[in-house]
Amino acid sequence: MPENGSSITRSTRRPARRLLAAALALPLTVAGLAVAAPASAAPAAPAARAAVPSGPTASVALGDSYISGEAGRWQGNSAGGSADHNGTDRAWNGSSADPSLVYGATAASGCDRSDVSEVLGASTVARNRINLACSGAVTANVFRAADGGQSLKGEAPQADQLASVARQNDVKLITLSIGGNDLGFSGIISDCVQDYLIWNSYCHDSAQSQIDSQLPTAMAGVGKAVDEIRAVMSDAGYAQSDYRLVLQSYPSPIPRSAEMRYPESGWTRSDTGGCPFWNADADWARDSMVPEISKALAGVAAAKGAQFLDLSNMLQGREVCSTATQQPTAGSVPSATTSEWARFLDGGLNTTQGVLQESMHPNYYGQAALGSCLSQLWARPTGNYACDNTAGQDASGMYLTAE
Repeated sequence: MPENGSSITRSTRRPARRLLAAALALPLTVAGLAVAAPASAAPAAPAARAAVPSGPTASVALGDSYISGEAGRWQGNSAGGSADHNGTDRAWNGSSADPSLVYGATAASGCDRSDVSEVLGASTVARNRINLACSGAVTANVFRAADGGQSLKGEAPQADQLASVARQNDVKLITLSIGGNDLGFSGIISDCVQDYLIWNSYCHDSAQSQIDSQLPTAMAGVGKAVDEIRAVMSDAGYAQSDYRLVLQSYPSPIPRSAEMRYPESGWTRSDTGGCPFWNADADWARDSMVPEISKALAGVAAAKGAQFLDLSNMLQGREVCSTATQQPTAGSVPSATTSEWARFLDGGLNTTQGVLQESMHPNYYGQAALGSCLSQLWARPTGNYACDNTAGQDASGMYLTAE
């Protein structure tokens, strides 16, 4: 059990209440969102395969928040109370915060496609770089409407959007990040935070049971999403050899306990660091959950003939609360070499700084790193790779290792 010295008292729990409220609100609900009329089904495949469109080359991102660019608003994290949060808020316009400066029109819908998303950062891949991903997406939001696909946040299923893109462009690369919301990532984070703040208990046993029970269905959904993408491309006249399909995994936004810069007891881990997790839960998430999901996604990629990009160690040493990083202060500016590359749990400070759903996602620096990973993978037409960072370097220090 967690240390008794970390239990909550009335005199110390006021800041934690704000963090707890944030944790309780963290799960992203798909039901009840504004839904656009589903796009019509893609046309039936012609008897003879049509020619690949002769439009401009294109790279397309599909999936969830980890590829839409969620948290791209933030250059590191700072608990400082300045209006621009010690220079970390890229949405600060000099007088107020305007998230549309980073997420464009999708700030209003919550899809949160940032101006530094992975597909945009991979500038060497294609002329047009198109982001169709949406924060909160599950596998059903990728399927075509004709095959059970669901609209999300006012947008048609992503495969139906891809159909239009494929007809107007010569698509060379499709990168997919999906499955995390099917597994209930946000709910797991919420449970772990509550266990740290109020229940004085661990979350990893129940969370592991949840992963074990939901993993088969989630991976079946990922496999179907790949099939749906293949079907759309075939209908648009593409052979599988005409484009590349990459399935990627997820990085861990928090470090293992030995690499936490804040003590397990007291309130700095929650109120300053934005990483309210017990050591045992942090170790489980970093060394068990993330590798298990990555292995499962690699299996789907192999079964479906897609390239696999393993991102499980991409944030190593750059995670929220990592000992190798620090928060900017009034006297130190954000830096790609010293700041964190993932967003802390936003909501436990004096005020909520941004949008809660940005929490625990690669931030501005993390997105640049992801773009570098994808650029390097594009230069290697075959094979599966893991992408890692070089300590003390910015995104230029990212490198691939064959798996």
